[in-house]
Formats: sequence, structure tokens, C-alpha cells
Amino acid sequence: MSAGAAILPAALAHLAAADPQITVTTSEGTTPTLIRALRAGSIDLAVLTSRPPHRPFDGDSPRLHIETVADTELVVAVPSTGEFAGRTTVHVDELVDAPWIATLSSNSEPLLGVWPGLPGRPHIIHSARDWLTKLQLVAGGFGVTTVASGLSPVLSPGMSLLRVDGAPPEIRRVLMARLPGQCAPAITTVTRAITSTV
Repeated sequence: MSAGAAILPAALAHLAAADPQITVTTSEGTTPTLIRALRAGSIDLAVLTSRPPHRPFDGDSPRLHIETVADTELVVAVPSTGEFAGRTTVHVDELVDAPWIATLSSNSEPLLGVWPGLPGRPHIIHSARDWLTKLQLVAGGFGVTTVASGLSPVLSPGMSLLRVDGAPPEIRRVLMARLPGQCAPAITTVTRAITSTV
């Protein structure tokens, strides 16, 4: 859920300053894709997002080593002009008829972008897989989408983040996953770089 945009650049900058000998290669993917890559040994570390009740990512053995990086609250990204301009909060009932920008659900991933538990059927007017497209559509005034509050430093002009009233807070957990057992010193250094930037 966009953890890379908020965490990865700062972590890589910290790592380059602390230990320039370590080279990091990144690959973005869905949670199931990243878990399979971890299990296959094609990646060493995955930054993932979990929603309550934070169940294990897979049922395979041995269980993955999971470390919590941060908890972040979902908010709604809205255009800076228009219906929600100048506000800091929005009631969940006001979002029922809002034009949503979302990633449609699939077998491996839930619907992303619409407020979870939104009463009524969401009015999705734009479907986009990547966060940059969603956020640019919001900035252009074409709809609203949910984002993690931690994304506020990387948002472009033309949008605001609103907390949602009238519904329980929606917390997402950013996690690091790796195979269990002793990890290489470089992986430990990368893990420290990621946790130190949050």
C-alpha cells in the first residue's frame, strides 16, 4: 500500500550514507507475489502492508520472520478545490456518493482505494493499479482515494488529506518479512536502515 513511496527513498539514502558498499535492488509487487519470491529465495526482504486482524501471510512452513516497521492510519486524499476544500475531516456518510479512484479487487488483492466499510456501493469512476496515477487523478480534481497518512510528505500539490469521522479508524501495519533464521549482515543493515527512517 504505497509503503515504498513513503519509506524506501529515505531508507536507501540512509543506507547509502551509512554503508555505501551495500547495493540494494528493489522490485515492487503484490503481497502474494512478494511472499512467493521470498519463499523462492529470489528476494531477501519484503516490505508489506497488513490490515487487521494481521493474520499470517501464508500457511507454509517455516513461518516467515515478520518485524513491524510502523502503524499508519488511512485517510482520504481529496482535491484541494471543490466539495472538500479547506477541510481537515470528512464524515464517512459524505463519501458514499464521492467519485472514487481505486484498484479493482482480484483473487489476490482486495479493493484498494475506496474507504473500507463504506456504507453503500462505491461510485468508482477511475480504476488504476499504481498509486502515482491515483494521486495524480486526485490532484487533477477527478475523484478521491484512500491513502496511508504517512504519504503526506510525498503528495503533490493539488490535494489534501482528510481524516474520516463516523467510522472506526483504519490502521494499516507496515511490516518487513524475511525467511526465518540467521540473516546475512547486509540484510541486518538494510533492515536497520528501513526501521530508522520511520
